[in-house]
Amino acid sequence: MNADVYSLDGSKKESMSLPEVFSSEYRADLVMRALLSERSERYQPQGHYILAGMQTTAVYVGKYDGYRRGRHMGIAMRPRQKLGGGAMGDVRRIPSSVKGKRAHPHKIEKRLLERINKREYLKAIESAIAGCTKTDLIKKGHKVEKSLPIIVDDSIEKLKKTKDLAKALGVLGFGKDLEISHSARPLTGRGSRSRKFRKSVLIVVKDASDVRKAGRNMAGVDVVGINNLSVEELAPGGNLRPTIWSKAAVAGIENALKERK
Repeated sequence: MNADVYSLDGSKKESMSLPEVFSSEYRADLVMRALLSERSERYQPQGHYILAGMQTTAVYVGKYDGYRRGRHMGIAMRPRQKLGGGAMGDVRRIPSSVKGKRAHPHKIEKRLLERINKREYLKAIESAIAGCTKTDLIKKGHKVEKSLPIIVDDSIEKLKKTKDLAKALGVLGFGKDLEISHSARPLTGRGSRSRKFRKSVLIVVKDASDVRKAGRNMAGVDVVGINNLSVEELAPGGNLRPTIWSKAAVAGIENALKERK
């Protein structure tokens, strides 16, 4: 499988053969499983105060009590506050009462991490890489003018200014896609001031130290090195996104995946 290599001005520079990882089978179920496993690593364990709702004078005195509870008083048998003179106050402590404890509080020992086998995860990355290079699998909302995959010479890794990277992306056919991603839309069910930017193009390079500075101010654009490539970068939310690869990243992707085994 061969692909054209473009320069930053949009002209075809040469042609190169793609590694076998770009010809892998795309499995949406495997990609989603790896994505959920990645997200679970960011969950925070939550707990509750062990005495929440219990710091009160309320006690349960039993079904019948000669001093505080008698027959046919019209009062439900619940833990009630102790008041002066032997009177009983409001119901407390139980989940159905005001200021009572929660019925099913968060437990700190709950297992939040969804584990995935390492080989299975790497297979999901290979599947996502192959899916991002197929134009027919990319979400319809993306506007891509050139056929995927788009490979650029290594000069893209040395870009340090946002305006230079934006110009290069426009020449490569992502101008309309960037316009859509830059127009923020309100989140469903949130306040009117909450905004969300749609994910646009992903730039995969071998060394992201310089070009990451140019892409961090562009909404929807992400820059990642081949050693830090993840399923969530390739398919955020389970939806594949168009990718731009540097020539060095394509040449070193298989070695980078082997090192993670």
